[in-house]
Amino acid sequence: AKPGSVLIESSTLSVSWVRQLHQAARNVGCDLLDAPVTGSKPQAQAGELNFLVGGDPAALERAMPVLQVMGRGIHHLGPSGSGAMVKLINNFMAGVQVAALAEAMTLLECAGKNEQLDRQKALDVLLNGATASPVVKVVAARMAAHDYTPNFLLKLMAKDLDYALSEARQRGLTLSTPATALELMKRAIAAGHGEQDMAAVVEILRN
Repeated sequence: AKPGSVLIESSTLSVSWVRQLHQAARNVGCDLLDAPVTGSKPQAQAGELNFLVGGDPAALERAMPVLQVMGRGIHHLGPSGSGAMVKLINNFMAGVQVAALAEAMTLLECAGKNEQLDRQKALDVLLNGATASPVVKVVAARMAAHDYTPNFLLKLMAKDLDYALSEARQRGLTLSTPATALELMKRAIAAGHGEQDMAAVVEILRN
């Protein structure tokens, strides 16, 4: 890149990796913004992504016209690595919800099969209650339909959970819920579901 360029990194990376890239960019006279996104394929196609940005405010101001084409929300969260950190926190929360949902769906289906619980009505109650986040609503529908066409690959969620746990350990923290979710994801990957949507994690519990 030419000196003076603003580089934008939108992958979900570890904070330390992002900071190394930031320093490498500075060494050649460039600015680097870590700008991972929330949202998936539908939001990207509609230009409705949210950018979680870390880096120099002046560099962000220069990059704003490009980011505004692709996103509806651009959030400057602090210096280099801040966007990466919030993205990992966001994704580990999503991964924990998916793992909990997989166990909830398995319990619901078991009760429906063995105890005549109306599974569809029960699921409707859950998906219209306080626990029904956007992630839960989308993934529950996929689990119910056994539709694991990739939207967010299971193996990538496992990677993000692993990164989040590493960031926590570096700060002297022990996070139990993402650790449990990661173990469930690893079991699903070992069973051959890594290239499927993360909703496929439910299959190792159904079997």
